[in-house]
Amino acid sequence: MRVHIAPQGAVMVEALVAAAATVASAGVVYVMAAARVVKQYERGVVFRLGRVRSSVRGPGFTLIVPFVDRLRKVNMQIVTMPVPAQDGITRDNVTVRVDAVIYFKVVDASEAIVQVEDYRFAVSQMAQTSLRSIIGKSDLDDLLSNREKLNQGLELMIDSPAMGWGVQIDRVEIKDVSLPETMKRSMARQAEADRERRARVINADAELQASKKLAEAAGVMSDQPAALQLRLLQTVVAVAAEKNSTLVLPFPVELLRFLERAQQSQQSQSPQQPLPSRDSGPAQSGTGQD
Repeated sequence: MRVHIAPQGAVMVEALVAAAATVASAGVVYVMAAARVVKQYERGVVFRLGRVRSSVRGPGFTLIVPFVDRLRKVNMQIVTMPVPAQDGITRDNVTVRVDAVIYFKVVDASEAIVQVEDYRFAVSQMAQTSLRSIIGKSDLDDLLSNREKLNQGLELMIDSPAMGWGVQIDRVEIKDVSLPETMKRSMARQAEADRERRARVINADAELQASKKLAEAAGVMSDQPAALQLRLLQTVVAVAAEKNSTLVLPFPVELLRFLERAQQSQQSQSPQQPLPSRDSGPAQSGTGQD
């Protein structure tokens, strides 16, 4: 048994198929126009008819209303931004050139888009201005040796206005301090003079200690004359160690010993003269009469 479809029914089926295909195509086009992908390190801020939506789109697949919503992606990674070198005069009137590097990140995506036109440019300009201000308030010695304190002060100066932009300053580091050539030469002379002063002090201290030891050695040698002879022999050995040296002794050591013994024997044999008494007077001779 054959079923015959009326021409009107066939036209209706074809129309339904065409409508379904059209709806499917429109749905595909809509999904393609509305589909957005937000990366893991990004956040999406949606503007609907010019007004920002309170909900911030997280990472992953998301949909917006085509031709009505506009999605702006904000990078939440830490940004490393070099601060151009700034010329300034320190508090002690020294011209320097200082550059730095700043680390910051966005903590509020909506504030970073709404409150400031370009938060990167704003942070860069604020960093340059704060760096020049720090140079004018600091001494040269602070810029060269006390950078930790200056980094903290610079971070506070930049972080205060940046919080209103949804930006958080993680760290600020002063990279290099360039000095004029005349100042470099002056500092080199100062360092050289300081090293020379310390060397002279050390030499004077060594001379003082050596003089004390020599005085002690002289006291020992004066008590023991043989020590002087031993020292003389050690000096002779030290001098004779040189191959090209000639040592001439005008008199032998035995003669010194003989003279020393003779002097000691003479001192021991010399009688001691008795001292006159205060009570004794000149002898008085008297004549007596028998």
